[in-house]
Amino acid sequence: MSKLILPAALLAVLLCPAEVQARDYGQRGTVFPVIERDLLEQIHSRLTQMERSGETARLNEDLKRRTIARVNRPDPVAGIVRASEARRWHFDPTITLAADIRGAKGELIHAAGTRVNPLDSVGLRADLLFLDGDDPDQLAWALKQGANAKLILVKGAPLELMKVRQRRFYFDQGGKLTERFGIRSVPARVRQQGRLLEISEIALPPKRRTAQ
Repeated sequence: MSKLILPAALLAVLLCPAEVQARDYGQRGTVFPVIERDLLEQIHSRLTQMERSGETARLNEDLKRRTIARVNRPDPVAGIVRASEARRWHFDPTITLAADIRGAKGELIHAAGTRVNPLDSVGLRADLLFLDGDDPDQLAWALKQGANAKLILVKGAPLELMKVRQRRFYFDQGGKLTERFGIRSVPARVRQQGRLLEISEIALPPKRRTAQ
């Protein structure tokens, strides 16, 4: 009996007049047209206005100026001060490989877990000298340490110094090297001693005060 109920009910709905199945209830509120502009259109319009007003050119020039200034004088390495006392220690550059090291043909060179000292294959050919390029005493000290020494600034203007001193200057961007070696004050020297690196912070004589 239940099998006959569903078809009969469905037939009754299909045979109902159209006005019973769908009814127009009219407008029940204020209808507003969609006036929101497409996001891409707004962006394009804004860029066009900026171009016409010269704002784009001003922004580009400001970006260029700030980029050149950052290259000429990078942000100083935070936390590095002038050395007030001598300090010396050794640094072991040995690392433990987290994954296999393989050659171009897939041959295993070092297995994961192997301890590798880079100094065994590539020696430190020249001393690394860290200094404040704005400190005349540190600059004079560094320039006397030999022509092969690598001069690495923690503060100063490397391009300007290269032009004036005719020497190549590097910059410890973000303090990666000083943090790695544990250097807290400058000038400092890093040199190889066998399979270790010897790191020294050098206390220069106090700055001479000019007569008043």
